[in-house]
Amino acid sequence: MTQPASPARPAEPQRAPAPSGSAPRALRLDIRTLSLLGVLAVLVVIGGITQPDSFLDTDNVQLILTQASVIGVVTVGMTFVIISGGIDLSVGAIVALASVWATTVSTQEYGFLGILFTAIVVGVGCGLVNGMLIAYGAVVPFIATLAMLASGRGLALQITDGNTQMVTVDGVLKLGERDSYILGIPPLVLVFAAVTVIGWLVLNRTTFGRRSVAVGGNAEAARLAGIDVRRQRLYLYLLSGLCCGIAAFLLIVLSGSGQNTNGNLYELDAIAAAIIGGTLLTGGRGTITGSVLGVLIFTTIQNIFALNNMESATQQIAKGAIIVAAVLVQRRTANTTS
Repeated sequence: MTQPASPARPAEPQRAPAPSGSAPRALRLDIRTLSLLGVLAVLVVIGGITQPDSFLDTDNVQLILTQASVIGVVTVGMTFVIISGGIDLSVGAIVALASVWATTVSTQEYGFLGILFTAIVVGVGCGLVNGMLIAYGAVVPFIATLAMLASGRGLALQITDGNTQMVTVDGVLKLGERDSYILGIPPLVLVFAAVTVIGWLVLNRTTFGRRSVAVGGNAEAARLAGIDVRRQRLYLYLLSGLCCGIAAFLLIVLSGSGQNTNGNLYELDAIAAAIIGGTLLTGGRGTITGSVLGVLIFTTIQNIFALNNMESATQQIAKGAIIVAAVLVQRRTANTTS
């Protein structure tokens, strides 16, 4: 008796191709970075045309990089905060408070390390207060950091009594002199470069960076995935405070003094640089590279304005227009890619 033929096996379905979303995303990031580099190159050309004798001078290039270093360090911390869906309006006030606290007569008695240690501790302490209020006190970041802005400015004014505190420690002052340059690069620029590299590595190569992006993208999904959202937010504001403390020390080296007006409008500059660099105000996306390029673009624009004797009011108007344009481009990009 012949057995019935076994039914033919159905053909195996073809496997779907691997998702290619990462490639277009990487391409978009590359295009954004190239666009920022293109804008920076155009600004260099404009500066060279309008002020050919002074803009491309070595001293002026060093000045641009040095000025970018202070706000650049603050922007690295701000980028992490915005990526996580937060905001920090107090960075300028923290820089001012740290700079005046670190330059009091009693602090300067401890020399170079005393000034550096105090600036960092004050910055981290302010970040701790912000983080505790936001993460565990459930205070909206805008309100918590706005309160720190007012309190920090007030305390800085009280410490200085409105006076400028001159630095008398030789080790600090020498860092701002040309003799301390390494291969023609100011030490402040080297510190900025180090902070940038560390920030890039933390954001792109560590679980801390991935958790920051996850919290900014969807805090509830991040919590369900096992991330302690409150603790992560606390760490992020501590990081922002640390960057402010480092920036305060750089500003002390740059100016040779501590003033309650230090860091004025740094919050505006840092947020603007991060936005121009592609960081979403709603959180979940951003790059350290883009933020640093944003800082260089803003600093170059300010330098060109200064060399051409443009009024500070005009500079602020232009800065506001650039911020609005960057936000509009972000919204258009988000609508196109969604």
